[in-house]
Amino acid sequence: MANTNKDSLGRVLKYARENLKLSLRTVEEVTGVSNAYLSQLENEKVTKPSANILYKLANLYKIEFNYLLTISGVIEQHSDKNKSFGNYIFSKENLTSEEEDELLDFLKHIRSRNNKKP
Repeated sequence: MANTNKDSLGRVLKYARENLKLSLRTVEEVTGVSNAYLSQLENEKVTKPSANILYKLANLYKIEFNYLLTISGVIEQHSDKNKSFGNYIFSKENLTSEEEDELLDFLKHIRSRNNKKP
């Protein structure tokens, strides 16, 4: 089954790894997945890894396991639109307190602007 979502497994994995400031070698040491294979995943040369590998990466990267299963096409995508790469990026675990404050201020601005429309 093809992933119809704009999120790609490789893109999500690379972003998550870089966001945590982990090298491929460090991920290899922690998960036991070779850095060469990890590189192939991030560069979309491998698109259907095993659920076991996805489970290890989900735990290390703090990504919902079902989300990785879905974007890799292992399981069918649900209609729940709340599970997206954007939600991962903006989840509390992936924001500094300063980023969280700025996002809240921006959201308040947008909401106040929308409330002023006739």
